[in-house]
Amino acid sequence: MINRSGSQIREDFLRFFEGKGHRRVHSSSLVPANDPTLLFTNAGMNQFKDVFLGNEKRDYTRAVSSQKCVRAGGKHNDLENVGFTRRHHTFFEMLGNFSFGDYFKKDAIAYAWELLTSNHDHCFGIDPSRLYVTIFEGDAKVPRDDEAEKFWIEIGVPKERIFGMSAKDNFWQMGDTGPCGPCSEIFYDMGMGAAEEAGVDKPFPHDDQRYVEVWNLVFMQFDRSSDGTLTPLPKPSIDTGMGLERIAAVLQGVLSNFETDLFTPLIVRAEELTGHKVEPEHAVDERSRASLRIIADHARAATFLISDGVLPANEGRGYVLRKILRRGIRHGRLLGQEKPFMYEMVFAVRDEMQVAYPELKETAERVTKVVLAEEEQFARVLGQAERELDTAFYSARRDAQRPVILSNKPPVRVDLIELAITTVESNPGLTLEDVRKNHLPTLPDAYFEIASRAMREAKPILDGSAAFRIYETFGMPLDFMVDAARDAGIKFDHEGFEKAKEEEQQRARASWKGGSQKSAAPVYRELPKTEFEGYSTLRVDGAKVLALVKDGVGVPELKGGESGEVVLDATSFYADSGGQVGDQGWLYSGDHNLVVAEVSGATKPVQGVFAHRVRANHTIAVGDTVDTVVDGLVRAATTRNHTGTHLLHAALREVLGKHVKQAGSLNDATRLRFDFSHFTGVAEEELREVEEIVNRQVMGNTKVETLVDVPIDVAVNELGAMALFGEKYGEKVRVVKIGDFSTELCGGIHTGATGEIGVIKVVGEGSVSSGVRRVEAVSGTGALHEFRRDFDVARVVGAMLGSSGDGVTPAEALRARITVQEEEMKKLRRELDAVRMKAAASSMSDAASSAVEVKGVKVLAQRVDGVEKAQMRELVDSLRIKLGSGVVVLGAAVDGKVSLIVGVTKDLTSRVQAGKIVGQLAAQVGGKGGGRPDLAEAGGSDVGSLDAALKSAAEVVGGLLG
Repeated sequence: MINRSGSQIREDFLRFFEGKGHRRVHSSSLVPANDPTLLFTNAGMNQFKDVFLGNEKRDYTRAVSSQKCVRAGGKHNDLENVGFTRRHHTFFEMLGNFSFGDYFKKDAIAYAWELLTSNHDHCFGIDPSRLYVTIFEGDAKVPRDDEAEKFWIEIGVPKERIFGMSAKDNFWQMGDTGPCGPCSEIFYDMGMGAAEEAGVDKPFPHDDQRYVEVWNLVFMQFDRSSDGTLTPLPKPSIDTGMGLERIAAVLQGVLSNFETDLFTPLIVRAEELTGHKVEPEHAVDERSRASLRIIADHARAATFLISDGVLPANEGRGYVLRKILRRGIRHGRLLGQEKPFMYEMVFAVRDEMQVAYPELKETAERVTKVVLAEEEQFARVLGQAERELDTAFYSARRDAQRPVILSNKPPVRVDLIELAITTVESNPGLTLEDVRKNHLPTLPDAYFEIASRAMREAKPILDGSAAFRIYETFGMPLDFMVDAARDAGIKFDHEGFEKAKEEEQQRARASWKGGSQKSAAPVYRELPKTEFEGYSTLRVDGAKVLALVKDGVGVPELKGGESGEVVLDATSFYADSGGQVGDQGWLYSGDHNLVVAEVSGATKPVQGVFAHRVRANHTIAVGDTVDTVVDGLVRAATTRNHTGTHLLHAALREVLGKHVKQAGSLNDATRLRFDFSHFTGVAEEELREVEEIVNRQVMGNTKVETLVDVPIDVAVNELGAMALFGEKYGEKVRVVKIGDFSTELCGGIHTGATGEIGVIKVVGEGSVSSGVRRVEAVSGTGALHEFRRDFDVARVVGAMLGSSGDGVTPAEALRARITVQEEEMKKLRRELDAVRMKAAASSMSDAASSAVEVKGVKVLAQRVDGVEKAQMRELVDSLRIKLGSGVVVLGAAVDGKVSLIVGVTKDLTSRVQAGKIVGQLAAQVGGKGGGRPDLAEAGGSDVGSLDAALKSAAEVVGGLLG
């Protein structure tokens, strides 16, 4: 066995199967194309799913790939195990060979054994005595896989090394229905050093750590129906999966995947960035080692996910990415690194993996900006999480103390006892005796005795569901919360936490079923493909109606006036795809004398099947023939906008930088909308430059070339075509080339030359989400309408402002006039505020003398209409100073709304709190509010009750003083 690098292993695997007639297929995106059943690409077969289902044909029957995969959410979730085991990862590479109805078990087994054990070129040369094989042992529905066992024995595997296993381990299925079959797994004996229990020699398969599965050969030979019946497939197929990280550990002679060269450079970089170097001989530092492994793994996952277009968010794929990033950041903090560091790991990932994934060279700069922004945001969120945890601790203590307080007879004032406890807990070093003597001297001694007993006897527990909410919402580490609870003398509800976590995982599994193709109604899945002829014509005669669908169910006919979908064997209608909306038009009768249905659009519910959305004018039945006629004017306007997006994409990259990548688009007859990766707003002068570049291309009337059936490797690597995020490409692609300015993979319909667009006018730019901007534009007649509108506005502005004669445009003149007026308005507002403040202060000059005294506390309540909240705060501060010690309550009516502010001098906050005062007053004016013990605010809607509320202020304060 030759020790080789991870990159060599990947290349050897691919070359071995190329030598066996397999087509090398590049890894697909981590975002599954046209498959809403998957959260992320999690296996090599994902990109071939439609081929296995029979919905897509390729010009090859054998394939080999190294597929990038992520398992960190939904059904497949390894996130919590990563870093603490030898072989769990969020991101990994799956090596696989595939047969689509070509070879089957015998050849698949022979190829696998040759690659693993032979010493020929590109083979691994593993000692066969360290390998074990499993087969399906059979069950009530499927017999034992004796055929596979026979082929393993023929290839040289001793019978005693072949083990039958249950369906749980050795029967694979794509989903609840569809292709399925038995499988054979190959295991490698890592030796006694890897044993679960040191020194304990357990036989295969009773030691999961020692015996490692390195390859799974899936034999797809049945089709499972909805009632569970298994029918032999007419063309059995092969799907295999070998984890690159695992086979690298085997071939490099290490026990953990993290000790291979796929990870060690990343771990070294993590040590440098966190400043925490772990010495191998320090066994006690295992937790730090785990943190470094987590950082290395999560840096790989985040880099590839963001490169493939996923951005941190609060739901879906973006939410999982956010969890991965924040878990990595947290472990950096555990190692002592408080500053952003994770974004630097992106460059380390790029340097290690750019040979196999050259796209990382282009995306790394953009990815680092996303990661840095998330690190900075997480730092802010952690502060909020700590405050939430403090609130949860407070609630836990009160929930535990209240039953002790309430057990006293006769009944007592719970709020006063809790005030005494809160005063102690919020002032470190303070005792109940201090509070009794210096802060609440009027409180009965019995209340302090009850408070002491409540604090002593209560057994507070941090509710598990509340802890999980903080964990899930803010990403606070579980061990951090457990340690903080212990330090606060609060028991942590582990059982409740795990229950809440399991409930969340069940919701996630329900949201992402994973597997069977359930997104389309069953009626579509059995239909042959529609022949699309719309690239070259707007009309197809004699198209046969294959199916009619109404409300998701197949029907024999649609009557006049009914709406539904029509599937034809041929069509000229383009279906929604690649951002271009489907065509509109008409279906004519076979003699072309009658419009039988009006078409409002078309979609592809299943790959290759075109469903036309129609409203029938006359009865149309399955088996009828119709002529398809596309509305040429709508098609022309749509294609102008589609070609415009290609020009806009190239121009944005020229002006803003090569990090710009399409993140979505919409092209219809009225406009074009283009989403792209960029971190700041596009300046007006940059938009103007983009617009000028685009229109120079339009005026140049450059020919728009469409190259058909280009091998995807040639398109991307030789022609430099851009592959767009979220799009699914086959092995042969269409390339749309606009001179030397733009080259993209695109299945849409375009103008013949750029001059047909007429002109492009950018009409808007804004933010879509973090790191994604949107530009909207119009072309052709749409741009003409926009220019006419702008001209009308300019004419009106010119009439208002007159002509300056110095070359100033109407827009510049209007902008200057508005700026001057805004400054005037600001100046007038400042003057008005000053007058109001002066008037209010003057009216309050002797207000302190009108304060009333309640139980030894001065209370001043005044109405100050017309004063803004900021000014009310200033007045409160001023009046508190004049009072020296006391409570200030100000109320104002502004625009039909009530504003209340309560201020309490610092010496009184242990006796009476501003938040409790304002809460009671706010209730009287139809509102609510809160704040700090010394300052609180509230709003309300009942202006008529404001005077009464202010008059009651003294009574409210007295009640709270007890």
